[in-house]
Amino acid sequence: MNRTTQLPERRPVRDRSGAASAAPPPARAAHRRRRPTSTQWAAWGFLAPVTVYLALFYAYPLYRNIDLSLRNYTVRSFVQGDAPFTGLANYRTVFDNPTFAPALLHTAVFTAVCLVFQYAIGLALAVFFHQHFRLSATLRALFLVPWLLPLIVSASTWSWMLNSDSGIVNAVLHAVGIGPVNWLTSPSWSLISVIIANIWIGVPFNLVVLYSGLQSIPASLYEAAALDGAGAWRRFWSITFPLLRPVSAITLLLGLVYTLKVFDIIWIMTKGGPADSSTTFATWSYQLGFGNLLPAFGPGAAVGNLLVVAALVFGLVYLKVQRKQTLS
Repeated sequence: MNRTTQLPERRPVRDRSGAASAAPPPARAAHRRRRPTSTQWAAWGFLAPVTVYLALFYAYPLYRNIDLSLRNYTVRSFVQGDAPFTGLANYRTVFDNPTFAPALLHTAVFTAVCLVFQYAIGLALAVFFHQHFRLSATLRALFLVPWLLPLIVSASTWSWMLNSDSGIVNAVLHAVGIGPVNWLTSPSWSLISVIIANIWIGVPFNLVVLYSGLQSIPASLYEAAALDGAGAWRRFWSITFPLLRPVSAITLLLGLVYTLKVFDIIWIMTKGGPADSSTTFATWSYQLGFGNLLPAFGPGAAVGNLLVVAALVFGLVYLKVQRKQTLS
């Protein structure tokens, strides 16, 4: 006896009124891809210019800098593009160079001191202007002048002010009975001079960002703390400083990345001298690649890559800290 397989009978679907209606057709295969919608095409359209910009002006220069550091480039091979591959030889040359240790120390001191003073002064000014007193907006705008000036103008102005013979700083010191200081020509003072100039330039950035962070703190918290008898110093440490931590973190990170690559100010004021007393990785990289008659493109690119790695490490540390704060 033959057995035939009977398909299940498709029963009509009844609506709420009881009327029978045909069952919906079976769904198409789920593996078929959906066609991009107009919204998705618009998103890709907006994303394309940013992607092209990052590829042309960030990814490709970084690739070329890495390639420079791994090959023995000369002026001829730089033009013709036939430089031999040398691996990590340029990095070994940099590490064995007697300028490496002083440049590393100067870069660390320059970055750390500038960050501390820029943040501290910027935070103090932000809290001061947050009081909304008369002419606070005008004074706050005047503090932005150092940030708006071109770096070559700021560095040239500081070079004139700190000139040993005709500078206004030594003139003021002479008026109060202090002898002249060789700010730019003494190995003991050259690094301090460029640090002072860079602090003056970076304070307005910290002021603007931290002042914006203060604007987001509710005034009711300060009113409640004042009713509880908390003084100004107590309110700062218990309310202002803790609630400014996210803004402070991004401010310090951006300041770190900017300070690591400072070149214009140091080169215009001291050119890394005298006797390499104010040489940092940024000025040393430029001097190796373009400051000599026989440029060393490979070692110069290697020093530049060390700065990139340092900035990347601090950026990853920042992301990790932010992730922990978000989870907590």
